[in-house]
Amino acid sequence: MNNLKAIKRENTNSNANNKLRAKGYIPAILYGGKDPNQNISISKKEISTIISSDTFLSKVLELEVDGKKEKVIPRDIAYHVVSEEPIHIDFMRIISGKKIILEIPVKFINHPDSPGLKRGGVLNIVRRKVELKCPGENIPDEITVDLAGTDIGTSIKISSVKLPENVLPTITDRDFVVATVAAPTVIKEPEKPAEETTAEGAEGEAGAEGADAAAKEGDPSKKDDKTKEAAGDKKPEEKKPAEKKPAEKK
Repeated sequence: MNNLKAIKRENTNSNANNKLRAKGYIPAILYGGKDPNQNISISKKEISTIISSDTFLSKVLELEVDGKKEKVIPRDIAYHVVSEEPIHIDFMRIISGKKIILEIPVKFINHPDSPGLKRGGVLNIVRRKVELKCPGENIPDEITVDLAGTDIGTSIKISSVKLPENVLPTITDRDFVVATVAAPTVIKEPEKPAEETTAEGAEGEAGAEGADAAAKEGDPSKKDDKTKEAAGDKKPEEKKPAEKKPAEKK
């Protein structure tokens, strides 16, 4: 559990908050339970590594204010619209016996022990976080999914995930899927490079242009065929010798 020290804020106007930020502090508020809300500030350097983690909004922290320690959980964080630096954090006190709804990250283990993944299958993560109803004294940092023995076609449902005691999913009307082990993606044959395609296309176009030109100018072989067709492949008629007229008597 991470321990943080906080300082009370007496002045809460925007000018005072900007001065705090310039000194390396983040304005914050602590609320929940029977105690009154407290305006506090946290060292940016001290909390920077926790803020950057995916589990920040579900992580239980021990916050110390004026020597008093109590368990809290971050509920909201605001960022500057331009610099994207954290400018305000909301912390909620954890009250024993009271349940809190949180999105808890899912962690997958034993990838090498999955026969499906060994054979080239793909882990398809449906839910990277699961919304759970947790008792204040038993909030998990993450829920673990064991991939050992999973084969291609396996659907890992929430009912097969071991949850801490008294921790329940908020979705109760169905046994929803957390992840599946899918078949490997079919690899398509690579397409021909654009240069080859262009060269083939150019040759085809050149051939087509040649054929058109031959048709227009007249291919000698085609002319001969046409001449033969016009002649009907007949031999030229033989001329008969002219008949001699008898000589006239004088």
